[in-house]
Amino acid sequence: MLICLLRVTVIREGVVVKLNAVVNQRVDVSPYLLILRVMPNGWQLPEFTPGQFAVLALPGYAPRCYFSEPESEVPEANKLIKRAYSIASSSVDREYVEFYITLVHSGGLTPRLFALEVGSRLWISETFTGLFTINDVPEEVNVVLIATGTGLAPYMSMLRTSLRCSNPSRRIAVVHGARHSWDLGYRSELSTMQRLCSNFMYSCVISRPREEPYEWKGPSGYVQDFWKSPELAASLGFEPDPATTHIFLCGNPGMVECMASDLEAGGFVEQTKKQPGNLHIEKYW
Repeated sequence: MLICLLRVTVIREGVVVKLNAVVNQRVDVSPYLLILRVMPNGWQLPEFTPGQFAVLALPGYAPRCYFSEPESEVPEANKLIKRAYSIASSSVDREYVEFYITLVHSGGLTPRLFALEVGSRLWISETFTGLFTINDVPEEVNVVLIATGTGLAPYMSMLRTSLRCSNPSRRIAVVHGARHSWDLGYRSELSTMQRLCSNFMYSCVISRPREEPYEWKGPSGYVQDFWKSPELAASLGFEPDPATTHIFLCGNPGMVECMASDLEAGGFVEQTKKQPGNLHIEKYW
């Protein structure tokens, strides 16, 4: 399918709305989880660092998806509704950017994003930003990437860009929590990474195993409970230690707060602009 790469200007009720991007792929992980690939229209995507985010937007007149709830306040038709989303794609090939999005049924933007189809137009920021990156982590230390839900997105960008299977001195592990097995986006890709890279481990945890159609044989409960379980070290392939490990947290605020508290009590120190540390927290959620 050929997509004409021209900027599109929509004139509605006398107001100009510029939509500078187009959807070139969508994957419905579930009715409320979406992987969306977006291409620029007539301009070059900027360089970015894995872990950073972009801003997506649609005008208020854009239709909402079937699963959405009525809006408590109807937005202005020609005003762009903007939200920040972590980039899931590699920073090497900048033909498109990929996003992992969860549906907020009463939200302003996500119900409109879920109504998009291949070829649909939208707006994306022409600069990407964010400090939640792996660049400052020493090459010789281990890394644990902990996420719930779509908090996995920035880690996919990091892994797709810089995972090195030939670096046995660094162990990298992903711990991803979700409600159900069908909510585990990128599960197949992460499992393949684990098979191909002896220094990479992937653990997935679901909180509602009784709702599975088949018996769930993996870890169950919440991520913060799994972290305290005896099976953690075996699942990660190493014992996380503040002296040799950096940990990243992204996802549900309750998980992030609980994990951060436990990790700081165990000797990890949060990295900030003023203070280097080995605990990295994404806070724009």
